[in-house]
Amino acid sequence: MTKKKKPQKLSSQKKSFRGTVEITRSGMSFVVVEGQEKDVMVRQKNLNTALDGDDVLVDVIKQGRNEGRMEGVITEIIKRKKVEFTGTLQVNKGFAFLLPEKGLFMPDIYIPANSLKDAKDGDKAVVRVVAWGEKTRKPVGEVIEVMDASNTNDLAMKEILIESGFPLSFPDEVLKELSEIQENIDAAEIKKRKDFRKTLTFTIDPVDAKDFDDAISIRKLRGNWYEVGVHIADVSHYVLPETALDKEADKRATSVYLPDRVLPMLPEKISNELCSLRPHEDKLTFSAVFKMNDKGEIKEHWLGRTVIHSNHRFTYEEVQEIIEKGEGPYQEEVLLLNQIARSLRKERFENGAINFSSQEVRFQLDENAKPVGIVVKESKEAHQLIEELMLLANRTVAEYVFNIRIGTNQQVPFPYRVHDTPDEEKLKVFSGFARKFGHRLEIDNPDKLARSFNEMLALAQGKPEQHVLETLGIRTMAKAAYTVDDIGHYGLGFDHYCHFTSPIRRYPDVLVHRVLQQCLTHDIHPDKQMEKKCKHSSEMERKAMEAERAANKYKQVEYMQQFIGEEFDGVVSGVAHFGFWVETVDTKCEGLVSLQSMNTKDEFKYDEQEYALIGLFTNRKIRIGDKVRIQVVAANLTKRQLDYDLVEPEGSAPAAFPGARSARKPAGERTEYKAKGRKKEGSGRQEGGSRKEGSSRKDGGTRKEGSGKKKPAAKKGGTSSRKSSRN
Repeated sequence: MTKKKKPQKLSSQKKSFRGTVEITRSGMSFVVVEGQEKDVMVRQKNLNTALDGDDVLVDVIKQGRNEGRMEGVITEIIKRKKVEFTGTLQVNKGFAFLLPEKGLFMPDIYIPANSLKDAKDGDKAVVRVVAWGEKTRKPVGEVIEVMDASNTNDLAMKEILIESGFPLSFPDEVLKELSEIQENIDAAEIKKRKDFRKTLTFTIDPVDAKDFDDAISIRKLRGNWYEVGVHIADVSHYVLPETALDKEADKRATSVYLPDRVLPMLPEKISNELCSLRPHEDKLTFSAVFKMNDKGEIKEHWLGRTVIHSNHRFTYEEVQEIIEKGEGPYQEEVLLLNQIARSLRKERFENGAINFSSQEVRFQLDENAKPVGIVVKESKEAHQLIEELMLLANRTVAEYVFNIRIGTNQQVPFPYRVHDTPDEEKLKVFSGFARKFGHRLEIDNPDKLARSFNEMLALAQGKPEQHVLETLGIRTMAKAAYTVDDIGHYGLGFDHYCHFTSPIRRYPDVLVHRVLQQCLTHDIHPDKQMEKKCKHSSEMERKAMEAERAANKYKQVEYMQQFIGEEFDGVVSGVAHFGFWVETVDTKCEGLVSLQSMNTKDEFKYDEQEYALIGLFTNRKIRIGDKVRIQVVAANLTKRQLDYDLVEPEGSAPAAFPGARSARKPAGERTEYKAKGRKKEGSGRQEGGSRKEGSSRKDGGTRKEGSGKKKPAAKKGGTSSRKSSRN
């Protein structure tokens, strides 16, 4: 089971820790140290230019009394969370200042006249810090971009990206290198590779995709055998180690997908042109090729560099139609590949993979990026066809590298994608909760646990508890991450796993390609910084997910503004001591119902064992997964916050809450609440209507008809701009 990590103490004589700066709304600063219960408080004079989210070293200068909080001084800034900031320019003669948004608790940024470009007083701008200053001196910056203040959506999306630490543009040295890359494929390079250009090859992607980083080939062999190839864009051919392109890709680590845009890890010339496996073009690839039968049984495989020529570009919808109707372009090959994928999927679950299902949403946007509809995305067989073949390639590459040894039987440093077993304490709580619905989990054995999880999910299918068990089951699981320590991938049921199939949008995949090529050519150069790179990629993946959630929340709030005062069916998706979150059934828009907004004399306590709020006087339970009806009362775009009121059935409130009335506040009136503990701007659960923890978005109830009011109906179907999940 998962062990708690010890705090990163760096000195035996003087207490020194490595941690992350957290600045609260009130301006108080703390260094959060992993594995240590209490944070280290840091006064403003001892921050030494550190800002919220920075990775720092802190020396303890005062011990806490009676096991209280220690006080420290920041001695070194290891890594800045971000170097670009947004704000308003205040231009004077010969210089200017960027005034950051309120609540950020950071100094104004000094901008010399020669770094202003054409910016004017009052402009909203993006500024990159080039010198951080010391103590009383202000940081020095340069204007990167002047933003259009009238385009509120563009402004909001860029601010979200910058706040998460992702630069909006590529440095000049990267663009210079990009311009020098040879676009034509050299004949000498083709001779070094296995040629698949005459083999039937096609891509399957979302309808709006531009970067096609994987393709599938299939060829009939003798007997009942087929050659199935998984071909991945050979980014490592163009992005060489230690170049400016490579350093920038390493820094970003991932592309970021927002509702109306993609912030790419690599410039578009690489991601959408040179490396995109577009139809009817020769492309350089790295491939995993399998000799298998129609049951998915593999006789042998081959790994290496290739050249391909895609014959056709499929969308998921087109492939799904072929699967359902049995006719369409290359129907025989598509149906065979789907049959193979079904077999691989069945075998995977039999070998211990956990069959979690989830629903996500995609926003339908007008020409101004305003949401006009919400589509519920479904994982159909067309998606699963690609997913299973990608999983097979990822697992095969990881197994190959794992079995390579260097020196005195040492493993090759390699960025494995790992997923630990669930936390023991979380598992005990969840197991006790599931038992109340008649489900027994085998928590003492990881192999039996996966099987019993799947049995529980299958038995709960279509029952009232399905939503809550799936949601809480996912939250019980550990988070997947990159590391050189190959502990396997518990959720997928694989002993060895890596990310090989998306190098256009994930830096660990680029590293995988490089190490794989070294192993294949027996020319291995162990990277001593591999674990550091893995940790950074994991951190940036988390930041990208936070940015994506923030952008989705913005669009949810923007969409729900038109429904102030209207009522919807919802499902309780989270609880806290000050209220509970409700996700609307049709559109998956989550908002907060504050306990203070409930017209009741009852008092509620949060019961962690029950995942519920329990009334002290009435014993009423508000539990994750409960179906409720809510009214939209406020939608705050600035804070990306939705506030709901609970709609009680007629006559139920007096019985449940003595002396309470079922009357509700006027629509549009903001629900206020006070959350205990230290609050941080944008910190999720203490921010109304927004939760930081990731949760699956599943349909949790049925829609009531007959109210006569306009309702935002979510459509089924749709696809993501990313093919593969973050396994």
